[in-house]
Amino acid sequence: MSRNAAPSAFTLSRCGILSALCVLLYAFELPVVAFYRLDFSTLPAILAGFSMGPGPAMAIVLVKNLVHLAWTGTAGIGELADALVSGVYVLTAGLLYERDKTRRGALVALAAGTAAMTATGVLVNYFLLIPAYQAVMGLTREAIIDMGRAACGAVDSLPALMLLITAPFNLLKGAALSAAAWLLYKRASPLLHSAPGR
Repeated sequence: MSRNAAPSAFTLSRCGILSALCVLLYAFELPVVAFYRLDFSTLPAILAGFSMGPGPAMAIVLVKNLVHLAWTGTAGIGELADALVSGVYVLTAGLLYERDKTRRGALVALAAGTAAMTATGVLVNYFLLIPAYQAVMGLTREAIIDMGRAACGAVDSLPALMLLITAPFNLLKGAALSAAAWLLYKRASPLLHSAPGR
């Protein structure tokens, strides 16, 4: 099938199932540090990126966050941030794995996705997420810094919050997602690649 061909019914059905899994996993969040919570809702999108390419993976991330808007507790700010950070991860990993579909290629793709997630997480938090929380949720800069300081006493400014909490959290999240994808992809590969009846 050419790159510009319409997606098949099997591709659409896989995207639908993986999107539903993303939404389900999004409901299970583990508090980690300050106001950051760890979830594995991006994992099905990573598997989609490896099996179908970065385009479907990005679409699944978008669908996950659009659906989650129905019960958002952050006025859509958290969903926008997740769409950007997770989107960068699956785009980076998906593009790299598409070029080298080997075990080494998968490791490189997952490591690059984690690095991209970490860098994007810092940028998105500093320039978008925190200002949006200040504007929409009424949180002051001092209140946000205080939440960071409660978790790490060395946090005394927003740059320190990014360096000491935001970056390590996103690195941890990317590493956890990468480890889960590494363990699951080969096991799930037959289901992700084979249409029913084949």
